[in-house]
Amino acid sequence: MKISYELNDVEKVARKIIENATSKTILFYGNMGVGKTTLIKAIVNVLGSNDEVSSPTFSIVNEYETDDGLIYHFDLYRISDIEEAYNFGIEDYLDSEHWKLIEWPEKIESVLFEDFNTIHIDFDETNKRILRINIKADSLN
Repeated sequence: MKISYELNDVEKVARKIIENATSKTILFYGNMGVGKTTLIKAIVNVLGSNDEVSSPTFSIVNEYETDDGLIYHFDLYRISDIEEAYNFGIEDYLDSEHWKLIEWPEKIESVLFEDFNTIHIDFDETNKRILRINIKADSLN
């Protein structure tokens, strides 16, 4: 699925992602500044959390509450290898039944054995965001 959108459409895009997700683990790919965190903020809100959403760049993972459980938001940009992920307990988070929204998932691809969906975000020539959603949960592409 491919979606072209502007920032004022981000909540509508977030709803479409949640409606089409086949997994509670969603991997977000895209260059710095493309809007991964902004989209995740909208997804967290659509899932029903009233918590303040911020980038977990320094904390690596933020936790948000909903009536139905928890949402884990990861920003793995600052980790250098899989050992750092093991040190903060990545496997416990990944084994949970909660939502897992992961920015910079390239860093932990070797431990992603469960089903997941991928989202790739880029800019087009008119500076609109182009989002590609892979709802088939059996590959990274």
